[in-house]
Amino acid sequence: MITITNYIIGISLALLTLLSCDTSKSLQSYIVEKQEDNRFLKIDLATSLLGKIDSLPQDQKQVLASIKKINVVAYPKKQGTQQDYDTQTARLSLIFGQEKYQELVNFKTKAQKISLMYLGSENTIDEVIVYASDNQTGLAVFRLLGKDMKPSDVIKLSEMIESGNLDLSSLTGLQDVFYPNVDMKIL
Repeated sequence: MITITNYIIGISLALLTLLSCDTSKSLQSYIVEKQEDNRFLKIDLATSLLGKIDSLPQDQKQVLASIKKINVVAYPKKQGTQQDYDTQTARLSLIFGQEKYQELVNFKTKAQKISLMYLGSENTIDEVIVYASDNQTGLAVFRLLGKDMKPSDVIKLSEMIESGNLDLSSLTGLQDVFYPNVDMKIL
């Protein structure tokens, strides 16, 4: 028979276990959770799929070598309701509101918000995250997982995208989220 002392100890241990668990959601768990949700567009890319890396200059090869993987999760609003969209933006706001996400820049218009964030230190970045939401069309989260990326690598990567040195054709489905009526080759 269970004594009151054993019962109290058991309840106390259960409560301590529950309270010690990290209840904050991570971006990783959010992305994994959305893999099974057909309302979301999901893309996982290795950097080797971004074009002919051998033909790039050495500094650009080093930038791509510091990036291990790219995850993209997008929610086209046409796939759901305003309530679904509001729920997703609220969940992502809770995730990105955590202290570990350092915001680099934030752009806002009446309908659109774009945030560029990172995880890591100012000298060594582990993840770069771009979160974009648009009240009319939907939301998207771009997550670049890296190893010892430097802030200058992020700048070089954006220059590589602008110059067309990367093949972003595998991301063209994302244009429907933010620019459904525009014919675009890349984002």
